[in-house]
Amino acid sequence: MSDLRIQGAVDATGEPINLTIADGVFVDEPIDAPPLDAAGLTAVPGFIDIQINGAWGRDFTNDPASIWEVGRLLPETGVTSFCPTIITSPHERVEAAQDALDARPDDYFGAEPLGLHVEGPHLSTERRGTHPVELLVPPVDSKITGRNVAIVTVAPELEGAIELITRLVMMDVVVSIGHSAAEAKAAQSAIQAGATLGTHLFNGMPPISGREPSITGVLLTDERVRFGVIVDGVHHDPSIIKLIWAAAPDRAILITDAIAAAGMPEGHYDIGGIDVTVADGAVRNKDGALAGSVLTMDVGLANIVEYAGVPLDVAVHSATAAPAAALNRPDLGSFESGNRGDVVLLADHEVVCTVIAGNIAYVRK
Repeated sequence: MSDLRIQGAVDATGEPINLTIADGVFVDEPIDAPPLDAAGLTAVPGFIDIQINGAWGRDFTNDPASIWEVGRLLPETGVTSFCPTIITSPHERVEAAQDALDARPDDYFGAEPLGLHVEGPHLSTERRGTHPVELLVPPVDSKITGRNVAIVTVAPELEGAIELITRLVMMDVVVSIGHSAAEAKAAQSAIQAGATLGTHLFNGMPPISGREPSITGVLLTDERVRFGVIVDGVHHDPSIIKLIWAAAPDRAILITDAIAAAGMPEGHYDIGGIDVTVADGAVRNKDGALAGSVLTMDVGLANIVEYAGVPLDVAVHSATAAPAAALNRPDLGSFESGNRGDVVLLADHEVVCTVIAGNIAYVRK
């Protein structure tokens, strides 16, 4: 069904709310539709994860077809839309992922892929993190096209970066700056050229100093850009999360940067051909550097409330309206009439039920 009435819930501010979905979108007028009793629950828009590498044992870079397998399971964590992320790899992997999005299974029902997030290969050698150095490519030699691509991460200080940013923006691709050693001037030039996003703030970039804000300080203070934050309790000290949401609560975007180990036991995993170990909730490569996370969006939402000390509605904005705005998708991320009917019902920040376009995708047993 794509018609649904959700009754008896409260919104993220605690105000009573009833929602009506007709033909998959929110409507204001009453209709005769099946009711869903949400008494005692909090209704929020569906979560949008714009950076996820895989989960439940599947890695998108290794196996792009697994995008659909993971998408079927993501509603369990409140995710209704996502950007499958392909890390630095031979260009054929990106093309395979583009093809995979064209090969939507006929019976597919789950979180909706909104386009790939291509994270690499145009990254800084110095700030590449776990991305394999031998596969990095300067932006001047880029082969990336706009087909089924939503976001591309670029280090703005590299040769040809500004020209690539301009070209990607003309293809309606969102450019995110990150995995970069850029000083403020290079970051500002990228934003002037059309970059509107930052990849996992404070990670894969130099710190702020008193005389050189670097790419980190520019992303934190420039009102023209939004940025992703991995709120897993590993990538940032809680006091930094509090600082971020105090400085830019409307521009911070909750991301998971989850790898194949998300939803799985701790142990050894392969992400894009790189061996990593998951222990004590952290993912690290053989050198001990962080390599993604095992975070889920529902846990990240609760962590924002706890670490930043903000109300639930502020945290929800970071998982819904902020990523929708970053992707230029006004039809997502809110309960506005005409938007896709995506709803998450929460009890104490835990997902009880997820609705996608008026269809129930998950109910907690």
